[in-house]
Amino acid sequence: MNRLEKSTDSLLESYEATGMVNHSGIDNLPTREAIKSIVMELEELLFPGYLHNIRTDNGCLRNNTKEKVKNLANKLCREVEKSLSFSVRLGEPICGHGGCRAAATLVVDQFFEELPKIRLFLFHDLEAAGRGVLAASSSVGVILSYPGFMAISIHRIAHFFYLHHVPLIPRMMSEHIHRRTGIDINPGAKIGESFFIDHGTGIVIGESTIIGNNVKLYQGVTLGALSVKKEESGNKRHPTIEDDVTIYANATILGGDTVIGRGSVIGGSVWITQSVPPNSKVYLKK
Repeated sequence: MNRLEKSTDSLLESYEATGMVNHSGIDNLPTREAIKSIVMELEELLFPGYLHNIRTDNGCLRNNTKEKVKNLANKLCREVEKSLSFSVRLGEPICGHGGCRAAATLVVDQFFEELPKIRLFLFHDLEAAGRGVLAASSSVGVILSYPGFMAISIHRIAHFFYLHHVPLIPRMMSEHIHRRTGIDINPGAKIGESFFIDHGTGIVIGESTIIGNNVKLYQGVTLGALSVKKEESGNKRHPTIEDDVTIYANATILGGDTVIGRGSVIGGSVWITQSVPPNSKVYLKK
């Protein structure tokens, strides 16, 4: 037996010993490529005609949208069913008496019912981008090229699946957009209307973060957790940002009990681990 054959045998032994093998078949896990494809198709559904040149007169738009929704719903059902089946294998009773296929179909139906509401949120986010940066000369430019708007668009979708207890897929969606934009928003983060991210690279928003309406973040902001024990992971670990707050570049705000009061301005590169009253200004003093 040559060295390569021995290495192969050792690798197969490690499969037996440690697991971590995604077996093919009906219980297979969702794949990165499938989620990537779904995310891109959802972007096209959110903003028809922006990512691909299609006819958007009334008749064509109606027919194209019906076909896209039908095809995308089938793809989503398959991936959601895989994710729910994964939880069942871990002993979590997540599918109910109708089985994982029925549960997946229900979630996907609810998602498409929610999609017009998600688009309304994004309309307000788009307005916030127009108010927030002089370079945003039109909504077209924001939709096509602003990483912050891309990130919040997919976050609002991922957050829906997070709220409906779909495992794996919400985080896979958020990590796909993280790779594209450099913006890391956990799908559990609760974000209000008219949210604007300027530049965006390096932003981190933790799972239990709560962000109010009309909040603006700049690049490098961290809304994170203080170090906690594993058994405390279910508690609120990330800060609350109230309405009308602006947080400038590289500010770090940590802790589940930390509240940044309404109307406050947080300067660049500050470190905050305790609450700030409403209408405060916090900045580094030379």
